[in-house]
Amino acid sequence: MADQDAQDRNLPASPKKIARSRAEGQLPRSRDLPHFALMVSGGAVLTAAGPRIVEKLRQTLASALQFDASLLARPGFMGERLADMTIAFALVAGPIAVLLMLVGIASNLASGGWNWTTKPLQPKFTHLNPLPGLKRLFSGQGLGAALKAVLLALVLGVVGGLVLKDRLATYVGIMSVPLPSALAYAGQQLMGGLALLAIALALFAAVDVPLQRQLWLRRMRMTREEVKQELKEVEGNMEVKARMRARMREMARRRMLAAVPQADLVVMNPTHYAVALKYDEGRMAAPKVVAKGADLLALRIRDLAKDAKVPVLQQPVLARALYAHAELDREIPAALFGAVAQVLAYVYQLRAAMRSRDVAPPDLPHPHVPPELDPHNQPGWAPDED
Repeated sequence: MADQDAQDRNLPASPKKIARSRAEGQLPRSRDLPHFALMVSGGAVLTAAGPRIVEKLRQTLASALQFDASLLARPGFMGERLADMTIAFALVAGPIAVLLMLVGIASNLASGGWNWTTKPLQPKFTHLNPLPGLKRLFSGQGLGAALKAVLLALVLGVVGGLVLKDRLATYVGIMSVPLPSALAYAGQQLMGGLALLAIALALFAAVDVPLQRQLWLRRMRMTREEVKQELKEVEGNMEVKARMRARMREMARRRMLAAVPQADLVVMNPTHYAVALKYDEGRMAAPKVVAKGADLLALRIRDLAKDAKVPVLQQPVLARALYAHAELDREIPAALFGAVAQVLAYVYQLRAAMRSRDVAPPDLPHPHVPPELDPHNQPGWAPDED
């Protein structure tokens, strides 16, 4: 089952999963890089400031070992002397400790970046179960980490043993020289051995840093089902969104159809397209489209207009141009002002004749529509689905 799961996780981690992993404190961290950085930094500090540190410690120890009868007669003298020695040693070791702490933080940031979270500090009682712990211990990742640690310890032990074997006679000879010279010479030999150990750690760090990142990315891989589930979480359920869009379209269609009885006229083609127009000279700069539709919706607009006694004019080219270029609840394009003005004038004349029972106006006008606005002259054009 584990092998099958690993095979299914063949997709790279999404930004959301990486962010969630960072929030949980899971980052690609290399342990060898901080070890190398701390050893190099400590060696550099000892090389640069070693003599001064030794001299300061020598002076502190010499001052602490000076006693006289008057000082010993004071009851709290020994406590005061111990406090002074502690402060003196802290002033020497404190800056070194702070420097090494900063180096350790910087080396960890270099391998995984900055991340602030308290989740790793929260207690997880599931970790008290020994069975999952044994499973992790004997997993491929756990065995790999154990083998790497054993190999590192073996390499460092061999390097340290060879250095000690090569310089054993030198260390024995140091015992015959004065203490200051012996300490200085021992420090030089020690720094030489640390340099070899630092080279070995550098090689391990150079391999471990990219290796840890690759292993982390491999653990972050996702299955296709996880990707689909995440897309649903990010974008919402597609079926729900489709139903919401359909409901919104239905509501918009109802509002549009409710505006048809208040229109001044409907232009048709004669059954494929229908566009309802309204014009209020006092409030509108140009006629506005209050409803439009194709096919069955066009027939619905025609029927509503006839029931409300709204004139329905057969103007195929104008209807196609208005349907293709005019937006709902917007004014018509300026290029169609003249054509729409002609049909509106005809409608107004028709209404005036009906009220006064005068002679009806002549036949329907044939307004001029620029050829480039007729969608039939545009190859590949198709009406929007209603």
